[in-house]
Amino acid sequence: MSRSLASTSTTLPITLKNNTSSGSVYCYVTGQAIDNNYAVFLLQADGLTPYYPASPSRVGSPLQANCAIALGAPGNSRTITIPHIAGGRIWFSIDQPLTFLLNPGGNSPGLVEPSVTNGSDPNYNVNWGFAEFTYNSNQMYANITMVDFVSIPIALSLTNSSGGIQTVNGMPANGLQTVAAQLQQQTSADGVQGWTNLLINSPNGQLLRVLSPNNDIVMHPGDFNGYYDNYINQVLTQYTNSRLTSNVSGQTLTGSVQNGNIIIGSETFARPNTADIFSSNSGPFSTGSNVMRNNIIPQLAAAFNRSTLLVSNQMPSPFSSFYQNSITNHYSRIVHNVVAGGKGYAFPYDDVPPSDGNDQSGYVNDGAPVSMTVTVGGV
Repeated sequence: MSRSLASTSTTLPITLKNNTSSGSVYCYVTGQAIDNNYAVFLLQADGLTPYYPASPSRVGSPLQANCAIALGAPGNSRTITIPHIAGGRIWFSIDQPLTFLLNPGGNSPGLVEPSVTNGSDPNYNVNWGFAEFTYNSNQMYANITMVDFVSIPIALSLTNSSGGIQTVNGMPANGLQTVAAQLQQQTSADGVQGWTNLLINSPNGQLLRVLSPNNDIVMHPGDFNGYYDNYINQVLTQYTNSRLTSNVSGQTLTGSVQNGNIIIGSETFARPNTADIFSSNSGPFSTGSNVMRNNIIPQLAAAFNRSTLLVSNQMPSPFSSFYQNSITNHYSRIVHNVVAGGKGYAFPYDDVPPSDGNDQSGYVNDGAPVSMTVTVGGV
């Protein structure tokens, strides 16, 4: 018996709405064009024409097309059209355009994207941010991300063929300032200067963005040194004498601590350090070819970032267990306090849902999308 497979349209209209107070807001769309052999893709300034850059002859070559999509005056909207794209980003900058560069890459160039951890990057002092998406033959999936930093508020609204609408409203217009104020309060509360060091100002002294702890450590390796040590010690002690359970791919695995290692099922995880926890991709959280291990890592990394392991022996744990310890990822805690509905991606495995609730990571997705609206500046 044959079965028809869902298939989206080859293109999707996206409305860009300027809710900032600036008349100079620019959008860029980047990714890999799925229907063109995953070629490096940018959308040109008309919002319709694809640009597939060729590999340049030298490092740091400029784009050979204008890809700055101007949104117009405050309150203005304009519609762009995208093809199927993998690893997509919708970027926004305020008052100044962004600089994207190209590096040689054989058959395909390397796209040099803006960086918040490289002080010599031409975009470092520009006010910018992005949302992530993948649009393929099965669905549109998009999320607002604050895994790297908080800056411009971005909101998403996705409409499907039945008229259903999903929304993620993200940060309010004053969200950046609120996050910064709460991080300063956290430094006053626990004396950890790293929380205040997450605040990045522009050359004129205005608050520009707030970095995640992971990116702060890239710039200031001494920040948060040993921050999680006492919490880790307590976790290792607790599970030396008790058991941890993990629900992975429909299986219930038992965990414990043996010889200072966390054993879950048949997998052994060495003691993490603070940088491992904040990055969620180093030390015991490094992924590889072992599928079961790769499925356990998100739960374990999320449990440490949310500091749930002393109040719950389950992974995933109930929502009420999140961020209850004084030693926790306060950046992530505060981001969830400030974003609308608590929805926003604040660390790499923030899409691990609580055992008794909905996803916290702030995404929209649908297999029959007809349009999407992306609002910059708060809703």
